[in-house]
Amino acid sequence: MIQVYGIKNCNTVKKALTWLDAHQVPYTFHDYKKEPASLEKLLHWEKEVSWEALVNKKGTTWKKLSPIEQAAVNHADAANEVLIQHNSMIKRPILETKKGLILGFNEDEYTSKLT
Repeated sequence: MIQVYGIKNCNTVKKALTWLDAHQVPYTFHDYKKEPASLEKLLHWEKEVSWEALVNKKGTTWKKLSPIEQAAVNHADAANEVLIQHNSMIKRPILETKKGLILGFNEDEYTSKLT
């Protein structure tokens, strides 16, 4: 079964969940607002994707950081510290699948990896 990580009110997460439901792909959902991601989970993901890929620099949480705080996110340890403090800065959604991680929502990628 696919594990989906994200925030329920995120538009990209909503698109992903709608796609999964429409294609009858079973999943469980992990809401960062109810249960934050752990350092262990971030380190697990970073074995497959870079820490840079996990940091959502397009969202409002990133934009609320000062330029000094943003500049400090320049290596994995610093990024993980910020992501633990601000789970909403983690790229959304993240899907853990048998074929590996999928970050964000891309219909073509979902079709090729999940159907």
